[in-house]
This record gives sequence, structure tokens and C-alpha cells, in this order.
Amino acid sequence: MAGGIRAIAGLGNPGPGYEHTRHNAGADWVRALARAHRAPWRREPRFFGDLARLDTAGGPVWLLVPETYMNRSGQAVAPLLRFHRVMPAELLVVHDELDLPPGTVRLKRSGGHGGHNGLRDIMQGLGGAQDFARLRIGIGHPGSGADVVGYVLRKPPPEERERIESAGARALETLPALAAGDWDRAVRELHTSDSQSG
Repeated sequence: MAGGIRAIAGLGNPGPGYEHTRHNAGADWVRALARAHRAPWRREPRFFGDLARLDTAGGPVWLLVPETYMNRSGQAVAPLLRFHRVMPAELLVVHDELDLPPGTVRLKRSGGHGGHNGLRDIMQGLGGAQDFARLRIGIGHPGSGADVVGYVLRKPPPEERERIESAGARALETLPALAAGDWDRAVRELHTSDSQSG
């Protein structure tokens, strides 16, 4: 990571019907980050979502929860980056991850969309850029591809939700390292806390 993270987008779907569903794990995490730092939200029509600002030792970090549907996430993220002159490599996208079990969170520096509609739309909105970081929040897989849509749009059972939230809380501790551009330290902190929690 050349520079620090300057913007964090938490993906999900808008409206009370989607609150705390598996697909909204990214949005839930970014809202928890704002609560932990007492950062107030404001609706920002220019960016089609809710915006908050964190002041860190590495400079301001913009938090965005798009109010678009998941498959239009780029409509919110791309204008934020253009307005604040944030490079894709300074962006962290937080999203649900079927390929990781609940209770697991992983940082990833860049890559493809892996079939995730939110990531796919952000890449399109950024002109094909893939060099943004991701925080992948494990939600588990239902076992059959045919069941994925219904699975991600449901709320997890309480014990599963507790594991997701606990892993997310550990990931909150990586913000100083991410804002400072110390990717290796952020990964080390997150993966160490993962092994200790197991």
C-alpha cells in the first residue's frame, strides 16, 4: 500500500427490510466503525449514500454507506473518490464473503470481483480499476449456488451473527495501520487476533 486508506465504503442494500442481513455485513461494519469513533453521519445526495468523516493520525478518512442497491454500488463510490481526489488504491471496500466462514475476516489488497455484484459495479464505476483494498467479512456458503440469493438476503441466526460481529470488532482495530498505509501491520494484527479468538 503506497499511501494510507482515505475512504472506506461498506456495501449493502438500503431500507429496513435489508438491515442486518448477511449481504449487509459491510454496511453494518462501517456503521460500527463510525459509532466506535463517534463520527456523525449525514445524508450526501452527491454520493448517493450516508457519509461520515474520521480524523486519524494519517489524515481524514471518509466513510460511505451507499443508499443504492448492492448492484449499483459504483454509483455511490465513484463520485466520492472523484470529489475527494481519492485514488482507487486508497479505497477500502467492506463486503460480505461467501467463501469465508462466519467469524472470519480477511484483508485483501486487490483482485477481481469473484461474482460479487457490489465489487463488479464499483470496478465498472472506477473505469475497470481493481487495485482497491477489500475487507472480506465471512458469512459462509449455503452449499448450493441456487440457494445463494435467498441466503445472503436473510438475517443470520443469533449465534452466527455473534461470530460475524465479534470478527468485525477485531477488524476495527486495524484502522490506525490502514490509515497510516501500513498494510503488513494491519494484516498481522487482524490475523493474529483471528488466531487468538479461535
